[in-house]
Amino acid sequence: MKYLSTRGHADRKRFCEILLEGLAPDGGLYLPEHYPQVDDATLTRWRQVYHEQGYAELAFEILSLYIDDIPAADLRALCHKTYTAEVFGTGEIVPLRHLEDGLWLEALSNGPTLAFKDMAMQLLGNLFEYELARRGEELNILGATSGDTGSAAEYAMRGKKGVRVFMTSPNGRMSPFQQAQMFSLQDENIHNLAVEGVFDDCQDIVKAVSNDLAFKRKYKIGTVNSINWARLLAQVVYYFAGYVQATQSNQQKVSFTVPSGNFGNVCAGHVARMMGLPIDRLVVATNENDVLDEFFRTGVYRVRGSADTHETSSPSMDISKASNFERFVFDLLGRDAARTQDLFGAQLSSQGRFDLSADPLFAQAASRYGFVSGRSTHADRLATIRDNFQRHGVTIDTHTADGVKVALEQRGDASVPMIVLETALPIKFAATIAEALGHEPERPARFEGIEQLPKKVLVIPADVAVVKAYIERHCD
Repeated sequence: MKYLSTRGHADRKRFCEILLEGLAPDGGLYLPEHYPQVDDATLTRWRQVYHEQGYAELAFEILSLYIDDIPAADLRALCHKTYTAEVFGTGEIVPLRHLEDGLWLEALSNGPTLAFKDMAMQLLGNLFEYELARRGEELNILGATSGDTGSAAEYAMRGKKGVRVFMTSPNGRMSPFQQAQMFSLQDENIHNLAVEGVFDDCQDIVKAVSNDLAFKRKYKIGTVNSINWARLLAQVVYYFAGYVQATQSNQQKVSFTVPSGNFGNVCAGHVARMMGLPIDRLVVATNENDVLDEFFRTGVYRVRGSADTHETSSPSMDISKASNFERFVFDLLGRDAARTQDLFGAQLSSQGRFDLSADPLFAQAASRYGFVSGRSTHADRLATIRDNFQRHGVTIDTHTADGVKVALEQRGDASVPMIVLETALPIKFAATIAEALGHEPERPARFEGIEQLPKKVLVIPADVAVVKAYIERHCD
């Protein structure tokens, strides 16, 4: 399997090369040259694999279609090392919970940091350590987080040989629990940089450093954000796991609702659908930062500046520039790399927007690719959290509440199960849960008092040069 850039760079690379690289040299994102097709017989076999051999073996089956430069025995061992009941709290790894007629919740937040990012990040940590040991090399990971990516990456990489993590986050914009998870880590290979700005400033810094090819090569810069194909690929697995739990036969379809900021999670659903998984619709649920909802409604993709990026009670989605969106648009445009380069390079840089509303291909976002969208506000969030607790006895976090609210609007045919992807456990956003329910959510014992622990973090301006200088000081 070879990988290409969405912006047309001539190179074709194998999985382990792009695993350590992040962005392509031309600033594009990597995608496979083609999506492997899953036929009826394979899907039937994968049902059996999940139910009889478990999630780790299903992960191996799917990943092996995309990874042919790691020996099969080693890849299987990495999957089984990653997806264990000890790490994820249950042998099912991603159990479905029935909420009401036609509506299900897929539990993705049982990992070490209580967020769905653990599903991919735990595997990524093991893949990095394996490949770096094989090469005898080191890697400096530069990341950006709006809340959950940072802690998931740091918990996955802490103590890993040959890996340092430099994680940027918007200063003061994460929940106290999220900040404490990251900043309380004292490991020598973990560095937290709180940027005076919003998430998009952090993401812009990561991209700017990745686009400085000389610096990137000298300091061996890699990424764990969902611009890294390996992370997105790991997320494809739980779409198949959700499907086989919700259906009895391959003739049945399901829909997924995905709380979305950076478009990575739902882009994995797009990949699963392109492989042949019987997905009816992919529902994109946004908060007040509704750049993605605006696109799917109007065809206009319009990024917002820092001043227009709202600070909300579902902060992990306080994003106005969806990095992974380029992958979908590349497919939507028939994999036209020159046009993708124009839209995401020239037009976004000069105008901050592009408009596909008059393009006949835009209609295919819904008709061919199954995308629809919706928006949720703080008031919606509170009402949905309250309603789910009162009617189902289930406490959901703020981002999952955005998903449930939009899922109920888009549910449609009750014979097609609607699966909402859980984002995090409620304790990560305790203040809003308390506002909705009058009491704080349950806190796992291992996180008691985490907010009071000593913090290791440096506040810096939103300046690429400052971040580069920091990396230089800690790598030379």
